[in-house]
Amino acid sequence: MWCIGALTDEYRQRMYALLELYARPLRLSEPVICIDEKSLQLIAHSRQPLPMVEHSPTKQDYEYVRNGTTNLFVAVEPKAGRRIVEVTAQRGKIDFVAFVRDLLTNAYAKARRVHLVLDNLNTHFRKSFDDVMGKRAAAKLLRRVQFHYTPKHASWLNMAEIEIGILSRQCLDRRIASRELLQSEVDAWQEARNADVRTIEWKVTRQDADQKLGRHYVSTLAC
Repeated sequence: MWCIGALTDEYRQRMYALLELYARPLRLSEPVICIDEKSLQLIAHSRQPLPMVEHSPTKQDYEYVRNGTTNLFVAVEPKAGRRIVEVTAQRGKIDFVAFVRDLLTNAYAKARRVHLVLDNLNTHFRKSFDDVMGKRAAAKLLRRVQFHYTPKHASWLNMAEIEIGILSRQCLDRRIASRELLQSEVDAWQEARNADVRTIEWKVTRQDADQKLGRHYVSTLAC
């Protein structure tokens, strides 16, 4: 007998743990930071666009020039209304470790404990820090860190996905030709949202999850 679309006990327990974490009040000493990545293709105009004039919008050629791809690391502290975005050439474990190390040693250097919410990408685990930094240095860096992982195939539980969606709509919905221009645009977007203290109001509770997903839960005796 096949179990189709089963939500396992592991899925449910990880979901419950994250929902409990999100329900906690804001504590400056224990920030909850959601992290994710976004790949982006750099695209340049093949011909100079015609500028906007009265009663006529900007016009651009449908042909374009590909300038390779790049990566954006996005970290958002939802209840504090703070986000940090970094543009990198790649998203390998070296890049990920460097991004997290910068968060911990600069933006969150004074936090007593840092809660990091991540998905299950292979670079997101402690082993990446051991491989890049060595076990002793990694242990020292991560001594204040508690990792929280979404269930597999449940990216909706990572609020960094919400922030990336907003970033895509407000800043990345046009042709951007170079990493330098992309970083400049992202910096301006990030600065404005942080100045306005744009928070994310998470409304899904454990009760909501059970109501919406409960009929899909499968007990260990069901298969």
